[in-house]
Amino acid sequence: MMRTSTIKRTTNETSITLEINLDGSGNSDISTGVGFLDHMLTLFSFHSGIDLTIECKGDIEVDDHHTTEDIGLALGQALLSALGNKKGVNRYGSSYVPMDEALARVVVDFSGRPYLIYDAKFEREKVGMLDTQNVKEFFKSVSNESKMNCHMDVLYGENDHHKVEALFKAFGRAVKEACKIVSTEIPSTKGVL
Repeated sequence: MMRTSTIKRTTNETSITLEINLDGSGNSDISTGVGFLDHMLTLFSFHSGIDLTIECKGDIEVDDHHTTEDIGLALGQALLSALGNKKGVNRYGSSYVPMDEALARVVVDFSGRPYLIYDAKFEREKVGMLDTQNVKEFFKSVSNESKMNCHMDVLYGENDHHKVEALFKAFGRAVKEACKIVSTEIPSTKGVL
């Protein structure tokens, strides 16, 4: 069974086409109009092993918020769709990733119950064109739409670029572990996720 999904999302603020293949090789083709976000999503794709294609036209003349949030919504919807009934998946994933002086930790559970715990402090308002406040908005959107528990924090660090990059890499590696097929059962005593 192919674990793929295509999401098309059009609002007055953004127009997004997003495709994923959970069993890919980490190939990506990403164009969001926000260069640093493209870089982070490329890293997510590589470290998760998920093939990811995103084409987004957003109102970045306003700011990057709508683009960042809506891509998170689309990615979450795609993950939920591609996972199907979650039969055989590992369900849980965790990763610590260092990036020079920064260390990030991400733990996920595709439980069917969305919840985000996020603890990351930034000194700069922006990294490139990406507002650092919108990093949380992105992960909140992904968590809500994929119905995952996601606990993430930057344990320490000084450089905001390094902190954000460590979060995205750790998220990718945790998602990879959680999406991995490890059995033929649904990983819940309830029999459903």
